[in-house]
Amino acid sequence: HWPERNTNYFGKLGYTHDTEEQWQDNFKKILEDLQEFVKEGLIRHVGVSNETAYGLSRYMEESRKGLPKMRTVQNPYNLLNRKDEIGLTEIMQREEVGYLAYSPLGFGTLSGKYIEQTDTEASRINKFPQYSRYSNEQAVAATKRYLDLAKKHDLSLTQMALAFVTDRPFMTSNIIGATNLEQLKENIGSVNIQLSSEILEEIEAIHKAIPNPAP
Repeated sequence: HWPERNTNYFGKLGYTHDTEEQWQDNFKKILEDLQEFVKEGLIRHVGVSNETAYGLSRYMEESRKGLPKMRTVQNPYNLLNRKDEIGLTEIMQREEVGYLAYSPLGFGTLSGKYIEQTDTEASRINKFPQYSRYSNEQAVAATKRYLDLAKKHDLSLTQMALAFVTDRPFMTSNIIGATNLEQLKENIGSVNIQLSSEILEEIEAIHKAIPNPAP
């Protein structure tokens, strides 16, 4: 679920090396242990979560020695957090590893409800205020621009954000989340949204102006 070594974490875009880190290269050991579960019939395939390009590439290297291959990576991905495009998605496409995107709406931020003040006490960020990665100044500014873009094209921000994630060529599964049936219907309905080249170009313009404000 999370690398044992010191690496990037929520809210941090760049990697800072810790020269005093007490960590041993254990990629091979992890795959050997997982291989035993496969042999016992307890699991069929293995994958990782919150992993980086370095970690996945090391697992790929070890798997070529007869060990199980990491089949999927489950990472956060949305309009406010596209950092995996910098290096990880190339590895995944070339190695045929599935991408499972969680938090495609960024804790509900990309529904626009916090900007439009239609959130409630039960809304996720209000329930967990310690998770502030999507609430910083740059993230709020980007969200406002994406909301304006969605309205310009008569879309809800929710459906535009989800359709964008689903549209990515490296995407395997868009992991939606909902707390009521109305949200669920809107989320599922996003599969019928085909974003035009004009919308995609405008999304890229916003991303270029405010890149990855919520890594």
